[in-house]
Amino acid sequence: METIEHTRTLGRSAIEVSPLGFGCWAIGGEWSTSDGQPLGWGKVDDEESVRAIRRALDLGVTFFDTADAYGTGHSERVLARALGKRRADVVLATKWGNVIDEERRLLVGSDDSPAYARRALTASLRRLDTDHIDLYQLHLSDADPERAAELRGVCEEFVREGLIRAYAWSTDDPARAAVFAEGPHCAAVQHRLNVLQDAPELLALCEESDLASINRSPLAMGLLTGRHTSGQALGSGDIRNSPPAWLPGFSQGGGADDEWLGRVEALRDVLTSDGRTPAQGALAWIWARSPRTVPIPGFRSVAQAEENAGAIAKGPLTPRQLAEADRILGR
Repeated sequence: METIEHTRTLGRSAIEVSPLGFGCWAIGGEWSTSDGQPLGWGKVDDEESVRAIRRALDLGVTFFDTADAYGTGHSERVLARALGKRRADVVLATKWGNVIDEERRLLVGSDDSPAYARRALTASLRRLDTDHIDLYQLHLSDADPERAAELRGVCEEFVREGLIRAYAWSTDDPARAAVFAEGPHCAAVQHRLNVLQDAPELLALCEESDLASINRSPLAMGLLTGRHTSGQALGSGDIRNSPPAWLPGFSQGGGADDEWLGRVEALRDVLTSDGRTPAQGALAWIWARSPRTVPIPGFRSVAQAEENAGAIAKGPLTPRQLAEADRILGR
C-alpha cells in the first residue's frame, strides 16, 4: 500500500495542513436564492456537526474550508463554536464575493468590489471568532479577470495588515486562476476534482506556479460514496434535488443520474481496493493524481467524519490502480 505524508504545504506559503481537509458547506444547513432555489444540503443537526468537527480534529484533520455564504454565515458560526480554544491547531479557509441575507437565509447577489471584500472579511472574522483567516478565497468563479487582478492587490493588503495569511481563487477556469497565481501570497486554487471529473489544466497550473490544489466535490457531490441508487429522491432543501446547470450527475427531482451511477459502479473494484470504502477510494485517487492535492469532502455526521479521515491511513492509489481507473473511464 502506498503511503501519504502527514502534512502538505499550501503552495509557496509556509502553511502546513493535513492531506485531507473538511468542506463545511453541508453543515451550514438550509439556505436558498431569493426565488427559492435550494443551495444547501438539507436540514442539519448543529450538535452533530460540532461533534463531527471535533472528531475530525482528534483524527488528525487540521484544514477546514467554509464560506460566508454557506448557510448565510451559519457554517462559519458552527465551525467557530466547534473549534473553540483549538483554533490555533487548525488552518481556516473561507470565501467571499456572494452577498447574503443572514436573517432570511438567502443569497441575494454578488459583489466583486474591493470595499465589499473588506466588509466581508470583517464579518467572517467576527463569525469565525478569530483575528485572522489562514486562506481567503474569492468565491465568484467567473469574476472579471481585470477586477480579479485588483482584488489580488486587495488580498496583498490584507496579508500586510495581518488579517489573512494567504489567498486563492475558487474557480474551474485555468486562465482566471493564473491571474491570482501572479500574487506573491497566492497559495492555492480551489477547483472541482474527482475521479469522474479530472482537471489536468488546473493541476498543471498548480505545478507550474507552485500552488496547492484544493479539491471541492472530491466525492462528486456524494455520488462516489456508492450510497445513491437510481430514482432515489433527495430532500426538498437539498440542492441536488433541483440541481443548477453547474451541478451534473443529478436530475430534477429524480436523484442521481443513471449514466453517472453506471460509471461509479464500474469503478467500484478499483475504489474499494485494499479494504477502502468507495469514498476512501475516491480520495485515494485524488492523492494519487497529484502530490499537491488537498481534497475537502463534506460531512454532516461523526460517522462521515470518521470514514473520510480514515482514508488518510490507507494512502493514495497505486500507479497501476490509477491507470485502471482511466482505462475504465476511457481516458
